[in-house]
Amino acid sequence: MRAFLSWPAAFLILFAAYQLPGWLGSSTSSPPALASAAMLAFLPIAWLVARLLGRGMGAAYALEWSRAAAGWLAIGFALALAAKTAGLLIGLQLGVYVTEVAPPRHGALTVLASLAWGAVFTFFPSIAEDIVTRGFWLRVPRWPWTSVRFVVFSAAAYVLNHIYRLSHGPSEWLMLFCFGLAYATALWRTGSLWAALGLHWGWNFANAALDVLWPTDLVNVGSSRLISAAMHLLLWVIVALGYAPSGKARDHEHAR
Repeated sequence: MRAFLSWPAAFLILFAAYQLPGWLGSSTSSPPALASAAMLAFLPIAWLVARLLGRGMGAAYALEWSRAAAGWLAIGFALALAAKTAGLLIGLQLGVYVTEVAPPRHGALTVLASLAWGAVFTFFPSIAEDIVTRGFWLRVPRWPWTSVRFVVFSAAAYVLNHIYRLSHGPSEWLMLFCFGLAYATALWRTGSLWAALGLHWGWNFANAALDVLWPTDLVNVGSSRLISAAMHLLLWVIVALGYAPSGKARDHEHAR
């Protein structure tokens, strides 16, 4: 299939499509629903960009679907849920979080509805950012990646992609870099962006779910970031040692 778009132009379109919801969300003049609609529009835009690159979504962003991909998605999701819960427990013991004195009470249907919406509205930002900071870079520019080069580059790109959070300082940068290490390593080891998405989506969903199921108040922001960074370093070790490389992953260095 013929390509009608260069990779720098493709990246700029994807980057702008990802950042638009954040800009709309920070604008006091735009309705909140507009930011949500913009985020939902990212995947159709990514599909169009992939077609203009002469590829499909799978080939362009390492999103080929298979039984193995489904397995990596599920494993990563479960690992991230466990890591976030462990981080919350550690934070409660250290006084970084405190349980709300009078947490709101919700009926079972309300809780289930909140969890369902949380799953949907954490999935779309997660996969969008995974495409922009990981899947695109692995597949499209065709650079001579090695494992270290790709993981460090992708982790740094993940930090810089959070343009609205860079002003939060070094502890925020460190936390985001540790996130990026785990997620990029999952992609590199398996050759599938679904493995990275499982971890990323699982962590984001856990944040939303625990806010509903176990409401807490944050006491120390800096310590909370360090706990999240430590949990992701643990995930990185698990991924680096436990995720078996696929044939597609082994082809990264030889197909360039």
